[in-house]
Amino acid sequence: MAAKGSKQSRSGTGVSARKGAGDQEDEEQPLQAVLVADSFNRRFFPVTKDQPRALLPLGNVAMIDYTLEFLTSTGVQETFVFCCWMASKIKAHLLHRRKADKNISVMTMLFKESSPGHRSRCEEDDVIVAVDSRSRQILHYQKTQGLKKLQFPMNIFHSGSDEFDIRHDLLDCHTCICSPQVAELFTDNFDYQTRNDFVRGILVNEEILGNQIHMHVTKDGYGVRVSNLLMYDSVSSDLVRRWVYPLTPEANFTDQEDCSCTYSRHNVYRGSGVSLGHGSQMEENVLIGSDTSIGANCHISNSIIGNNCVIGDSVILDHAYIWNNVHIASNVLISQSVVCDKVEIKQGVTLSKQCVLAYNVVIGPNISLPEGTVVSMHLPDEDEEDDDNEFLSDDASASQRSDIAKQKVFNPAEVGAEGKGYIWKVSSLDDMDGEELSQCLWGLVLNPAPESDSEESELDGPDDPAIPSPEMDDVKVFQVEVLGTLQRGLEENISCDNLVLEINSLKYAYNISLKEVMQILTRVVLEFPFQQQGSHLTTSQYVAQLLPLLRKWGPVFKNYVKRAQDHLDCLSAFEEHFLEQESHWAAMVKVLMNMYELEILEEEIILRWFSQGATGDKSRWLRKNQGLQKFIQWLEEAEESSEEGGE
Repeated sequence: MAAKGSKQSRSGTGVSARKGAGDQEDEEQPLQAVLVADSFNRRFFPVTKDQPRALLPLGNVAMIDYTLEFLTSTGVQETFVFCCWMASKIKAHLLHRRKADKNISVMTMLFKESSPGHRSRCEEDDVIVAVDSRSRQILHYQKTQGLKKLQFPMNIFHSGSDEFDIRHDLLDCHTCICSPQVAELFTDNFDYQTRNDFVRGILVNEEILGNQIHMHVTKDGYGVRVSNLLMYDSVSSDLVRRWVYPLTPEANFTDQEDCSCTYSRHNVYRGSGVSLGHGSQMEENVLIGSDTSIGANCHISNSIIGNNCVIGDSVILDHAYIWNNVHIASNVLISQSVVCDKVEIKQGVTLSKQCVLAYNVVIGPNISLPEGTVVSMHLPDEDEEDDDNEFLSDDASASQRSDIAKQKVFNPAEVGAEGKGYIWKVSSLDDMDGEELSQCLWGLVLNPAPESDSEESELDGPDDPAIPSPEMDDVKVFQVEVLGTLQRGLEENISCDNLVLEINSLKYAYNISLKEVMQILTRVVLEFPFQQQGSHLTTSQYVAQLLPLLRKWGPVFKNYVKRAQDHLDCLSAFEEHFLEQESHWAAMVKVLMNMYELEILEEEIILRWFSQGATGDKSRWLRKNQGLQKFIQWLEEAEESSEEGGE
């Protein structure tokens, strides 16, 4: 979908189209922008099953309106809005705005100075950037979420720059000024699925393609991405506290009648037609929409309430985000939660922190929802195959899913005796694994755990392999780069095909043989748990962390283990690793068996390695390990039985 504004007025035919050709040459081309109004993920589900994220209210104004206003204020004249999910709703919304924008200018990334730990910074988007001090060219860009150690490629130290800065005090505004070449690069490179893929690809292949990325850092203005509900909370708070000036609630820059309000001290905003019961207090940082009724003895702080809401007596709201047409009965407590349109909350309900009630849900009476509860009128998705079509489905499909949901019975133990809705998630952020966090509505809590003294001493140690020294040869540098690639692949869930492409590019960059690639890859994967957690891991902890990695990166191994010699090279690196980790020989058999079951290593080659591969006393001693001998005996018996079956 595209909103084209005044572009049609420049079209024409025949002589009239060529009239004033000389004047047209002098005419300035309009500044244009492309606005991607689709997140292409399920982060805000089930809320966005009824309304696209771009139209969710932030301070009672659709989020897309803030972006359009920012673009207009910076001189953009035409905007092209691209979206898939519920495009008709976004198109209908844009019909009420008579402005147009599309911006195209390789790329300049916009950052804002912001100290680590600031409320406007999202841990998921925290980055460390190495940049040329003079040209502002980006030399290295890496997300830091969950990292205790950082690796920097050696090429930034040999880039020809006299000076460069390494910065962690930057907030990524997710705004980039792009050249037309960016669209071509995305089209030509199937590996580029996200902006991070694009940035990483440009930086890795800079010398080959001749493309560069620069950065601009500003101390002024406001630029934060609403990537999860924690950031929604932060941006909403900043809006009410007037950090986004001149875009303040009373400014009513959208010229909508139901968005007008008055401003009073302590950052309290009241829309027209608001009624406040006796004894009720709006303490600070409160925005109340038009025609909303609040009962007696209510306490409201750091909250935003939409239009046409009805709130009963003795209600406590703290960091609550109540959208439009919500009914809340008496004696309700809501803390740091989001309540969507047309929700009804019965008497005596308590919403603990980080609860979400999606559209049309009914809760209560007299029930307390645990922290992190998400309730929706849609059934939780059980068939993951539907995920790929969620953002391309039409409204009829969504309506069909709703009809199926209506046929189900609501659980009174979950939503109350008169409740309507289905529980999507009841969990604490601390109990989630990485995959769940990537889809979590609230994202990550910015609360980095302090590192122990032993970890700090490891970082400062002169022999730390994660910090390449200028004296390192290409093989050692390649090993550090492969470690960084796999670490980044784990953090960003990069596919194995893309990991193979990156490792291949490193192979050619450092002139590494295929044998060295196989041995280094094996050693890096086997040592990965120690790199992440330290050498203090017990055998059971080591196995528990390594086996999932082998399953995840199995296709990477298979890409390089094809010939018999490749298997032997892999087993040679396997043996060297465990000769150095004698205390973990109990894990050796489990790891080897797992590599066999994953078809990384073949039965025949394992038997040949065991019988012929001993190179010294310690190597022969390793082969006397009882567990290893039992595994080899099992392989031999399996081979004999298969031969007998064949006869």
